[in-house]
Amino acid sequence: MKVKLIYSAFCSLLLGQSIIAQNIISGPMPCHSAMREVSIWLQLDTIAELKVKYWPQNNPKDFHFSQVVKTNYSSAHTALLIADSLEPSTKYNYQIWVNQNPVTVIDSLFFKSQTLWQYRSDPPELKLIAGSCAYINEEQYDRPGSPYGGNYEIFSHMTNEKADAMLWLGDNIYLRESDWDSRSGIYKRYTHTRLQPELQAFLRSTHHYAIWDDHDYGPNDADRSYNGKYWTREAFKHFWGNPSYGENNEGTYTQFTLSDCHFFMLDNRWWRSPNKRKTGTREILGEQQLNWLIDALKNSQASFKFVCIGGQVLNTAAVYENYAGYTNERDKLLQLLDEEEIKNVIFLTGDRHHSEISSLKLKNIQVFDITSSPLTSKAYNAEKEDNKNRIKGTLTGVRNYTTLNIKGSRKNRVLNIENKDSNGKILWTYEIQSIK
Repeated sequence: MKVKLIYSAFCSLLLGQSIIAQNIISGPMPCHSAMREVSIWLQLDTIAELKVKYWPQNNPKDFHFSQVVKTNYSSAHTALLIADSLEPSTKYNYQIWVNQNPVTVIDSLFFKSQTLWQYRSDPPELKLIAGSCAYINEEQYDRPGSPYGGNYEIFSHMTNEKADAMLWLGDNIYLRESDWDSRSGIYKRYTHTRLQPELQAFLRSTHHYAIWDDHDYGPNDADRSYNGKYWTREAFKHFWGNPSYGENNEGTYTQFTLSDCHFFMLDNRWWRSPNKRKTGTREILGEQQLNWLIDALKNSQASFKFVCIGGQVLNTAAVYENYAGYTNERDKLLQLLDEEEIKNVIFLTGDRHHSEISSLKLKNIQVFDITSSPLTSKAYNAEKEDNKNRIKGTLTGVRNYTTLNIKGSRKNRVLNIENKDSNGKILWTYEIQSIK
């Protein structure tokens, strides 16, 4: 594999004021946060030994080092460092060391361990950002015509949100025709996307979690037949820091909790049958993943249960790759949620290059679908799309992102949703009350 890494005087601009331009070309990026450990991702331009020094913000003398990780060529010199001597409910500063030398400025980087609130207090307030479809132009490999990506300043406004976590809802990179037929091309595309200057400060500003959709899984509308899916799964693991990735070396689904919210990150590609297949079982999640999801949802005591999946679930229009085109599995999913009386389920979806909220009242429960798309890809206006479950006033046809604010006492949790354009201007708001 050959990944050409851009590294020159340009790095001082790319990495911002808080990073010394020595070896690090992307990141650091805090990823999964637990009470006792946090993972930190970054990418270098060469083989090197890495470790992270970290300490509580109010006690710099109480510092620890992570275990040493050595980068390698086959993983595009990415690394995931684990800070594993943490106390709950603590904000830490940290510093990256490369080959036994500190290369980041003290007090410029931070992460947070999860709060120990159970049996002690109301859940902490939680602020999240959600978005999908982040296209970064590269003219020589893009399709001819006007640029498909733009408004990269959206990442600066997302940085200013000072959120607790970012949920990337798929199409986080866009593999091109030159990329998806080789391992080298896939890693090249990931590297190019992460090098975008406007993205760097945002990567450092909060904890990041991700699912994938077709464009970071393979070609447009790719399904289970894509023969490069083990390459893209491997790259997904190298460029994100989720707590786990599927089961038995298949798929990328996982779960985690933040405050009193539970997140289920689904894989809508690995088992997906071809969109135009006329025979056989039409499925997106597959039986294994669907059963895992229902088991995990039923076991959850969370105030809100966020199910993150690349394509829309509740949109009634059977267009493009909406779940409405896979009615048997979709109906089975919704029926199981209803029969098991799993309350407070909110689908977080992307893919569609517009944003909206859909809602569906079943016999025993009500479910919501918050679609947030696109970040920097081309936007489309879906006013004429016949989504009978759309909540009036929540349709967005420009580049945008969504903030999710969870507040209130344990018995009265409220989700406040704000959809914002690429300049951070609020386009619409909506509120959902947790039901006990």
